[in-house]
Amino acid sequence: MMPQSGYVTKQGKSILECLEKNADRHLTAEDIYALLKEKGSSVSVPTIYRQLEKLTTGGVVRKYTLSPDEPACYQFASDREECVHHFHLKCVSCNKLLHVSCAYLENLEEHIDEHHGFKVDNTRTVLYGLCAECRKARGDDVNVTGECGRHDHEHGGHSHG
Repeated sequence: MMPQSGYVTKQGKSILECLEKNADRHLTAEDIYALLKEKGSSVSVPTIYRQLEKLTTGGVVRKYTLSPDEPACYQFASDREECVHHFHLKCVSCNKLLHVSCAYLENLEEHIDEHHGFKVDNTRTVLYGLCAECRKARGDDVNVTGECGRHDHEHGGHSHG
């Protein structure tokens, strides 16, 4: 998938390919810089930001702003339904970011629209709390059924082993 303008620089193509190869993750501009540098590409961070804005405007990439204190994250705009529509849960202890596709949350989103006339933008909706691993580490009894779709993306946090 290429931007609508048709003209793509070599650097823009490298950035887009990086995002496509990591379509299951949210990446910051710094993450993209590090991944491209590992591959021997010398794209500057300001160039990455400019290209990301173009790709976002063109609908090729989604931009997620989790908080004013953190850099925006970007994700390749796949047509897969689970990538288009999901919510974010952010652990305030380890900074793990969870992507959640859940019928209950979708029903909540529909309820808010139908009964309150407010359209939720789930690309900007983040629920903050403690993840199951951090709750277990502090001694809480945690019983997760695992019935909803979920995949983890650890951004800026540490992994529980």
